[in-house]
Amino acid sequence: MDILEILDYLPHRYPFLLVDRVIELVPGERIVALKNVTMNEPFFPGHFPHHPVMPGVLIVEAMAQAAALLSFKSHGVKPDENQVVYFAGIDNARFKRPVVPGDQLLLEATITQAKRGIYKYRAVARVGEQLAAEGDLMCAIRSLT
Repeated sequence: MDILEILDYLPHRYPFLLVDRVIELVPGERIVALKNVTMNEPFFPGHFPHHPVMPGVLIVEAMAQAAALLSFKSHGVKPDENQVVYFAGIDNARFKRPVVPGDQLLLEATITQAKRGIYKYRAVARVGEQLAAEGDLMCAIRSLT
């Protein structure tokens, strides 16, 4: 999936869209996506001015956005103004390596459970071969009407 298709499936927009490309997607199973981390990110001037580091909560959000793409593709629907994927929970979150400008964050999510529009995932974020973050995520597809 390129950025235009990602924009069709996620409601997020700049500065909160954190997935640039999907390089692998197997509906009902797994997704591999990319986030290119640049110095132009709006959070770097404040986190931290003399040593820019991507906030851990945004790494988790990037993993959740990749998982949301997998949810919609697995559910077989495109979201519209009446549907949203809520980030419902995270367990076992761990941060192993700082993510800095110039890094390419590889986001992977694998479905571990799916039932009635609620999905659970095992997610990891890597920079190269190094583990940057990991956690167990839960997302729910819900209708707004």
